[in-house]
Order: sequence, then structure tokens, then C-alpha cells
Amino acid sequence: MPAIKVLGISSSPRRDGNSDVLLREALAGAEAAGAEVEYVALRDAKIAPCVECNHCYRTGVCRVEDDYQPIFRKMIETDRLIFASPVFFMAVCAHAKALIDRCQCLWSRKYVLKQPLFPTVGRDRRALVIAVGGSRSRKMFDCIRFTMKYYLDVLDMKCAASLFVNRVDERGAVRRHPSAMSEAARLGRELADPSASPPKEPAEVELYSE
Repeated sequence: MPAIKVLGISSSPRRDGNSDVLLREALAGAEAAGAEVEYVALRDAKIAPCVECNHCYRTGVCRVEDDYQPIFRKMIETDRLIFASPVFFMAVCAHAKALIDRCQCLWSRKYVLKQPLFPTVGRDRRALVIAVGGSRSRKMFDCIRFTMKYYLDVLDMKCAASLFVNRVDERGAVRRHPSAMSEAARLGRELADPSASPPKEPAEVELYSE
């Protein structure tokens, strides 16, 4: 049986930012479980915002040529996705939102053109969502949940789990949060476990500090 492919997408503008650190820990867990892992940092890519030209309504393809296309292919080819974002103004950060908005072409393909994303139905694709914020608010992950729900929908992926950590702000401070680090590794291992059944509901790990 070929190894499960796990793609990790870091949307943090900071190298070794807290969501970035947790993503790498989750990927290490997946690799320890036998997966073939790949790490992509959106801060190193040039991805323009969606220009709402509606070209994809007719073709299902985004006409803007930049680094979105190779990342798009990776998202389509992978079996598992780990998407990590810091929380900015109670939402995903700009790098994440630019990539997600460009997936409008997938929405058009699925809901306007009624074209399947894959030639065979029922492909088992799952995702893990990681988000870290500096606020103590318990509401700051609400927008993350909704945005990622619809992003994963157009990718034909089920959200297997999410890891949300609050009150972590200074770069790399999450390394001093042993529960967050261990949970990231555990969730990465479980995501890559080929014997695990698809979840009926996403498992949410919420690590809150007052």
C-alpha cells in the first residue's frame, strides 16, 4: 500500500510563528506514522487575491497565473491536509484568505458547472485545522471554523480534527506549551493512520487559558 500523502500549509507570515511550529509538529507526527509529508509556506509564495472576474464560472479554472496553480495541484493530489493559521482580527490571516478565496474556481466547478473534482467518487480525503491566537476570547475561533468548513467542502475533504490554542502570541512561545505540542503530534499521527475510519464529526481540541 502506498504511503498516505500529507500536505501541510502554513499561512503564518512569521517563520517559526506559533501556528507554524504546531504545523511542523503535526507533520512530524504524521511522518512518524509512515506518511509522506510535504510542507508549504504561503509567505514564500506570490498569490494574488481573487479578482472576481467570473472566468471560472465558465471554465472551472482560475485565469490568474501565479503560485496558486502549483499549490492548487498539491491540494488536489494530497490524501490529507494540515492547514495552520494565526488568528488576525478574529479570522484567518491574509495569506490564508488569499489562497482560500482563489479556490472560488473549485466552488464554480462544483456548484455552477456541476463537475466532479475527481473522476471517482468517495475518495477518502481528510484535514486537520490548526489555529493560534493571542486573545483570551473563546469566540475568536468561530470564524476559523466557518471559513475552513467551506474551504474544505470545495476540496472534497472532511475535517477530521482541529486544534485551537489561545493566549499565545510571542513568536515560538507555543514551544513552552507542552499540551499544544503533544496534541499537534498526536493529531498528526492520527490523521495519517491508514487504519483509522473517517470521523463522523470533527474532533475539536481547544486549549484555553484565562
